[in-house]
Amino acid sequence: MESSATEQHSSFNMVTKAYPLRILNHTTTDEHVNSGGGGGAAEPYVGLEFDTAEEAREYYNAYAARTGFKARTGQLYRSRTDGTVSSRRFVCSKEGFQLNSRTGCTAFIRVQRRDTGKWVLDQIQKEHNHELGCEAEEMTVATTPRPVRAPAPTKLAATVNQHRPKMKVVDESDREQRSSSSKSTSLKRFKSGEGEVSNDGHHNHHNPKAVSGSEPYAGLEFGSANEACQFYQAYAEVVGFRVRIGQLFRSKVDNSITSRRFVCSREGFQHPSRMGCGAYMRIKRQDSGGWIVDRLCKDHNHDLEPGKKNQDGVKKITEDVMMTGGGGLDSVDLIELNNSNHIKKAATSSSSRENRIGKEWYPLLLDYFQSKQTEDMGFFYAVELDVHSGSCLSVFWADSRARFACSQFGDAVVFDTSYRKGSYSVPFATFVGFNHHRQPVLLGCAVVADESKESFLWLFQTWLRAMSGRPPRSVVADQDLPIKQALSQVFPGAHHRYSAWQMRERERENLRPFPSEFKYEYEKCIYQTQTVLEFDSVWNTLINKYGLRDDVWLREVYEQREHWVPAYLRGSFFAGIPINGAFEPFFSASSSSLDALTPLREFIGRYEQGLEQRREEERKEDFNSYNLQPFLQTKEPVEEQCRRLYTLTVFRIFQNELVQSYSYLCLKTYEEGAMSRFLVRKCGNESEKHAVTFNATNLNSSCSCQMFEHEGLLCRHVLKVFNLLEVKELPSRYILHRWTKNAEFGFVRDMESGVSSQDLKALMVWSLREAASKYIEFGTSSLEKYKLAYEIMREGGKKLCWQR
Repeated sequence: MESSATEQHSSFNMVTKAYPLRILNHTTTDEHVNSGGGGGAAEPYVGLEFDTAEEAREYYNAYAARTGFKARTGQLYRSRTDGTVSSRRFVCSKEGFQLNSRTGCTAFIRVQRRDTGKWVLDQIQKEHNHELGCEAEEMTVATTPRPVRAPAPTKLAATVNQHRPKMKVVDESDREQRSSSSKSTSLKRFKSGEGEVSNDGHHNHHNPKAVSGSEPYAGLEFGSANEACQFYQAYAEVVGFRVRIGQLFRSKVDNSITSRRFVCSREGFQHPSRMGCGAYMRIKRQDSGGWIVDRLCKDHNHDLEPGKKNQDGVKKITEDVMMTGGGGLDSVDLIELNNSNHIKKAATSSSSRENRIGKEWYPLLLDYFQSKQTEDMGFFYAVELDVHSGSCLSVFWADSRARFACSQFGDAVVFDTSYRKGSYSVPFATFVGFNHHRQPVLLGCAVVADESKESFLWLFQTWLRAMSGRPPRSVVADQDLPIKQALSQVFPGAHHRYSAWQMRERERENLRPFPSEFKYEYEKCIYQTQTVLEFDSVWNTLINKYGLRDDVWLREVYEQREHWVPAYLRGSFFAGIPINGAFEPFFSASSSSLDALTPLREFIGRYEQGLEQRREEERKEDFNSYNLQPFLQTKEPVEEQCRRLYTLTVFRIFQNELVQSYSYLCLKTYEEGAMSRFLVRKCGNESEKHAVTFNATNLNSSCSCQMFEHEGLLCRHVLKVFNLLEVKELPSRYILHRWTKNAEFGFVRDMESGVSSQDLKALMVWSLREAASKYIEFGTSSLEKYKLAYEIMREGGKKLCWQR
């Protein structure tokens, strides 16, 4: 008993040395004391109050240290009113399954902010699903052999500065690190014949000669984190995998980095190229300033390619940076790796580049990104670095919902740069798609440093990387040369359509001197011609009539007619985006608009409020499409078929086309074998007519109005022909899955062919995660819904187990 008391006393003394005094006040004066021992330390309980969320975190850390586990910060929740943090979770470090060391432990506490400003513990789970004990990381190092300095590896990256960074900034994407162009690395350096290594990374024989080899092992020492990174990259090149920067951990005392992980590029599932590989090397900073390998796993779950060199241009390894007053990088420990050509080009162009983003925006955005990553595994962000000056430039981000939406509705994208219309205080741009309800959905956001080709090139490449490398079929964007060049380079197969607002601005400017008669005929030529041949004919007649062959602007816009004239756009798919481009910005609601007058302190709150408002509208339409049934207006079987499949919004468009088809006459003008051609014209209007071609063998049909090509829905003219020929059911090829009620689950099915098994697995993970999040969202709204959601998932789990 005496020894036990002594141990408890010494344990308590250890806590008093490690944590601030205000934490001890909780543990020694609180009335709720653990009667089972623990040196008089308080057990957490519902109702416990704290002055700040940070105090609650420190309290839980102290409790965790006494109990025998480690704690980390979990999810946070923000107020929908003002965007401030309303509650926080602190969880066991083994919560979740993102790392091999985690076991899905459910232990946690949640604190909620009250109106008084106090934080109150309102939820708690104390049970762990793993053994408890001494979790101090120092134990790992203490059991390793005496540290030995690692030999200097082949030089792979330049060390810019050795200052310790304070803020995490750059790319959280698939930062695949590859080797530099140095030829001096030899396979002989990486032979591991000097010491056998067990599966956990520890040497079974502590042979001093192991120092001369370059196999990583627990206890290996480095002078800097950069040196460790170069070493691990060189090792990875020979073994046959790629490296990226993993998690880092900071000191609670001075916020400096205490340990970091270098992982296989296939770690995790946030990107289609990843497959949950568990190989990694973790280094820990010592009091001397050096770094030591304290944890290691060498086992990969994928094929390796020893000695493979990388031929790509830009290769990313990014590190934490310290923001300076000018928004730049005061120190970079691990820098972006580029081949020499890319470095020279970036330095040359960046020397003259300006930055329209205020320096105060970077800390705001980066703090927001880091908080989002604690609650959203798939959150992606990247910062463009100026290689010449080391400063931050453009910033891009997208949450997991936006990335998932892109896999569903990323075929037609609007790159909205409405900020360019006026003197906006922040150059905020959005990537927007249109969902199966024809509502705008966010596919990513950016603040753009300048309007150079380099800036847009980086932005489009980053967006493409974040969206699994699937380019859009069409893009609506401005017509400025830097944007055009960047789009053609990154999305060479996409049809670039000019922004209507910009085209209108230039028309007003350049057509001002012309008479009103010309302007009337100009509008009629553009918007009332149906085919390319008709437009060209009417345009030439108009130009000759007014003698404008030498007008420079008219000649230029005619040469670019495939980018803005409706007759040229109808052959490309634009997912129903209005032909005149009249759509409002994504963040346009009066309560959440982001404009030139948006104060810095309100930006994040308005952004989240606007995003939630749009997504709530989507959820309402999902609910209506599944629970409401529109009335049928005809007795046609195809109407019932489409009512069953389409969302409400899309069905109403189809229904209107079907009803309008009764106002048309259909005449067969040609027939040869299975091929037929029909002339479909409106009753009482001889000028409104279209040609429909029909193949009786496979029911293929096409119309000169090209509505299906442009919108993905059959037009009234084809429906008239189908009615005449008694086609009772639309062929599946004419019902695009993106317009159906189940569109959100269709992209995996559509991707089954033409992708690798690894990419398909990652896409399935995204789809299932999104479905699961909806169960959580609706299932936690009430106890009854929780029981229902749990029962559905439990029954589904039984079927999955049975199928295995």
